[in-house]
Amino acid sequence: MIRTMFVLALLIFSSVSTAQTLHENIPYVEPNHVRQILDVYTPASGEKNPVVFWIHGGGWQVGDKKDVALKPKWFTERGFVFVSTNYRLLPEVAMRELIGDVASGLGWTYKNIEKFGGDRDRIFVMGHSAGAQLAAIVCADHRYLEKVGVPSSALRGCVPVDGDTYDIPAMIMTAEMRQTLHGLPLPENGHRVKFGNDPKLHIDFSTVTHVAKGKGIPPYLILYVSGHPDVTAQAKRLELSLTKADVPAIAFGAGNTNHSKLNDDLGLENDPATAKLSEFLDRYSSKKEEGK
Repeated sequence: MIRTMFVLALLIFSSVSTAQTLHENIPYVEPNHVRQILDVYTPASGEKNPVVFWIHGGGWQVGDKKDVALKPKWFTERGFVFVSTNYRLLPEVAMRELIGDVASGLGWTYKNIEKFGGDRDRIFVMGHSAGAQLAAIVCADHRYLEKVGVPSSALRGCVPVDGDTYDIPAMIMTAEMRQTLHGLPLPENGHRVKFGNDPKLHIDFSTVTHVAKGKGIPPYLILYVSGHPDVTAQAKRLELSLTKADVPAIAFGAGNTNHSKLNDDLGLENDPATAKLSEFLDRYSSKKEEGK
């Protein structure tokens, strides 16, 4: 009887110690559009916790900050504050305004996250699919960070998950050539249109365009589905551009998965991509890394 009560007490203590608190629908600009809001998940205790800023996918046209699967629980149990943001979508706004929303959410996080127990100088920017492109570009094109008052030194790492648009002209050429060779019509609302239907914009919205030495670009962990040729090529293209600029970068291809599953499985025990993510966070989240 005593042993049973002891085990029950341990279980209750464990559930309390790993509990998270959700702060919902916080506007990150004023006045705000209905989609200019974010959620903050905080761990049960601690101050100056490292922070993850998460950007959902959905082809820049759909998606929601609630599409986070296991991530809030996994991160908060490891002592991270987890922020998940919404942003305005195509075609209501153009791509630059959309990216600007993401940057504004990141700016709010930098200025306010200490109120939620986070460390504003230890932020990891992550995103899936369209969110991967958005994460990658705001960490490399510092015009967005400068506009919202976020120093590059605050970013400890960037983790784009299965994006296909780090080099947009290459992706457009690949997709359209494939359609042409097979005698198929070109997509009416493909990447060419989404990114402004202007070659100069396609270049400017490509992360690889903005990679250079000495910019303070944070380390990248680029997760992708190894069985998909487009995301594989884009991941390796981004990795190469970063390493040439002396930015630490690892492209990790996950097998036996797909575009949605790779994202949803982050946080699962024995998941290879999660293991690689855990290694990356352990390496760069330490306070000893400050100033590097």
